[in-house]
Amino acid sequence: MLKLGCFGVKNFLINLRGIWARAYVRIIVINREFSWLFFEVLFPLFPICAFAYMYKAMNAPADSQGFVLLGGAMVSVWLNVLWSMAAQFYWERETGNLSLYIMSPMNMMSVLLGMALGSIISAVLRIVIICAAGSFLFSVTMNVSSYFWLGMTFFITLAAVFCLGMALASLFLIYGRNAWNTLNIFMEPVFFLSGFYFPVKTLGYFFAALASALPVTLGLDAMRQLAFKIGPQTGLMPVPMELALLMLLSVIYFKAAQKFLEKLEHIARSEGRLILRWQ
Repeated sequence: MLKLGCFGVKNFLINLRGIWARAYVRIIVINREFSWLFFEVLFPLFPICAFAYMYKAMNAPADSQGFVLLGGAMVSVWLNVLWSMAAQFYWERETGNLSLYIMSPMNMMSVLLGMALGSIISAVLRIVIICAAGSFLFSVTMNVSSYFWLGMTFFITLAAVFCLGMALASLFLIYGRNAWNTLNIFMEPVFFLSGFYFPVKTLGYFFAALASALPVTLGLDAMRQLAFKIGPQTGLMPVPMELALLMLLSVIYFKAAQKFLEKLEHIARSEGRLILRWQ
């Protein structure tokens, strides 16, 4: 029993070091490649400015510009999930690192968790910069009902979104470029259905319910309800219900990531390849 316990502790420490090693790369690159941060912050500001000025020209409520600002900040999170999470295993295979991950003594889920942790930290930095710049440009005033629940909603949303990214990472690699091309096709529809630049409730409950499969839809709607005066009037459903659904989606996508990863490892170890072969 003592040996088994020691082995368990040793295995835990190995996986913990693997998580930190993979997260460290994402964290340190922020300080070494400021050009990436510049473009990833600047480009989301362009559609924010376009929609904000449109709402201003239409004499829409002032909170509408705040809706756009918050949605534009979450766009950077979604793009971070696509490029820094979903496509990462594909690029790791191209550069020859993926085989080293599979042969290492740590669990592959540690790699995904490290990727997610490092990406969350960089995503938070981008969101803070975008919100600060947008607030300066458009003088957005927030009417936060509860800073605690706003913060909780934000981090639960990030957790659910990056669990989805963890699931997509293995899925992209298993199915090769098919999944990659499909997601590129649906990138703009996701921007539309998630309500990045308008309240998702305006789509109608049928399409809004379909879009709720994306964690960013529910999280953004809940944060708008908590952060702006007219937020509760435009909300899709009560905030507690959206938080419960976000936590459920986190569990579902995390379990999906585990299943896809098991499939990936089975293909790699039993057949010596890393993609699904279509017959």
